[in-house]
Amino acid sequence: MAVSFEDLGPNSGLIEDLYEQFRYDPESIPERWRNYFSEHPPEGNGGNAPAATIATSTAAQPAPGVPAPIEAPVEVPAASDHEEPLRGAAARIAENMEASLSVPTATSVRTVPAKLLEVNRQILNNHLARTGAGKVSFTHLIAFAVVRALSDHPTLNSSYEEAGAGRSVVRHARVNLGLAIDVEKSDGTRTLLVPNVKGADTLDFVGFWNAYEELVQKVRTNQVSPDDFAGTTGTITNPGMIGTVHSVPRLMPGQGFIVGVGAIGYPAEYEGADPHALAQLGLSTTTTLTNTYDHRIIGGAESGEFLRLVHDLLLGGDGFYDDVFHSLAVPYEPARWNPDRSSFA
Repeated sequence: MAVSFEDLGPNSGLIEDLYEQFRYDPESIPERWRNYFSEHPPEGNGGNAPAATIATSTAAQPAPGVPAPIEAPVEVPAASDHEEPLRGAAARIAENMEASLSVPTATSVRTVPAKLLEVNRQILNNHLARTGAGKVSFTHLIAFAVVRALSDHPTLNSSYEEAGAGRSVVRHARVNLGLAIDVEKSDGTRTLLVPNVKGADTLDFVGFWNAYEELVQKVRTNQVSPDDFAGTTGTITNPGMIGTVHSVPRLMPGQGFIVGVGAIGYPAEYEGADPHALAQLGLSTTTTLTNTYDHRIIGGAESGEFLRLVHDLLLGGDGFYDDVFHSLAVPYEPARWNPDRSSFA
């Protein structure tokens, strides 16, 4: 059965690249993709890749004993711009960005204290280091808080649909949380793949953590399959990992929301401050969370309340860290959120 690349969502550029590899060297791609392309030949992707041409030239050599002619100075041509067609994943990203313009979005922003998040993550990782069980990242914890908050705000886990002249909203039964993973290719270019954790709302923290890490590993080893991309209902992206403080990512058609996570740290104006002074003042590191949502089906108040609940969970509300510690079988109490009490007179 022939399928369209568009059926595979915003990651279809990856499939285009893999299909080109399949056409010219089937053994160079994983078996699951060879089987997929054999059973589902993509529509409208025939034709041959242009053959590479190599221009060669030989300069005439003077006869033996004849002096070489004096060459005139060679004029160096002026540098000119180079036009490079977008293909594969790069072309698909451009198409996705244009498609995202059809979604009328709005964005809620909330700055969240990150000190408790840092302390409890350190406790978790100290324990995991002793057992050789890996590491918990900030994104693991924040993404799990997003999933937990969606249980109280299921409206966000929806998508807008148009069929003929009718408009409707689809309320998704399960949360399939997309993970925006930055990938650097062998030629140094970068692309973004967004596989999703299926049924994230049904998992405890260990289950979510393992599913998250499995997807990252599959992306890094080029083992992702079409099923990994299908059915995303919302996405989380963390540009804070490279220092971005505040991000408003684009929302893809078919999803209700995308959460952006900013860098964790002190506000820039405090970066040069004495750490002892910061401690005395009780200043906390922070992270800025944004929620960009489809405003046709989700209201600003709902989005704001959703981020408020994520904020509360990251401060330990509703037993959030207790559940995480219990799931990982950590034999300690999590740190608790308490306001500092100044020693100044």
